[in-house]
Amino acid sequence: MTKLTNKVALITGGASGIGKGMAMAFVKEGATVAIADLNEEVGQQTLKELQQYAPDSMFIPANLAERDKLAGIVQQVVDRLGKLDILVNNAHASKMVSIAEMTQEHLDLSFNTGFYPTLYLMQAALPYLKETKGNIINFASGAGINGDVNQGSYAAAKEAIRGITRVAANEFGEFGINVNIISPIANSPGIQQWGAEHPEEYQAMLNRIPLRRLGELEGDIGRVAVFLASEDSAYITGQTIMVDGGATKLR
Repeated sequence: MTKLTNKVALITGGASGIGKGMAMAFVKEGATVAIADLNEEVGQQTLKELQQYAPDSMFIPANLAERDKLAGIVQQVVDRLGKLDILVNNAHASKMVSIAEMTQEHLDLSFNTGFYPTLYLMQAALPYLKETKGNIINFASGAGINGDVNQGSYAAAKEAIRGITRVAANEFGEFGINVNIISPIANSPGIQQWGAEHPEEYQAMLNRIPLRRLGELEGDIGRVAVFLASEDSAYITGQTIMVDGGATKLR
């Protein structure tokens, strides 16, 4: 018996990077996964990999900034797969810029792809998660917790997500729904590209991580997501789990 047998999960930004890592970890633990992503070509490729383990898994082309279509993403999952046990709000886009240079456009990009989808997908999923006593996993970042420079719009949206997650944990707990946060440092394609372009800064970042490595997408971040989506974490809610090799130590 695997940890997520017969569970249905929806993962935003699930076509690549951390989202794909979690999706692969989920299907290997018995879940059927729906990935929602803007990149249809990559999404279809990832779907083929997921279906090797979970044939009923599905891909939903989605632009999360189109707020009026968010509830429809959840509805597609339920209509096709019959229920929803796990919601993972992973997708988020932003641009690095100093506070002095920040514009409304920068803020809109970060909040429209990160905070607002997290909020509205939680709302849309709530009736179905009540039925399954399900789990929500949202995503934060050390950029917000530590106040990384040139990350103002991203940090603001990520900390807003942390705030709404704590509220959701308090409000949804009576329904048996757990709501938690992962704050990762991961060996994503974006980090790999940045490291190749800025090798000295990349090494300095590694040196600040006590375990001296980046998290593996499936083996590290995905495994913690499996834990938070399973019965193993049934008595954990409202928490920010730092999956960052010890880079940030919450108090």
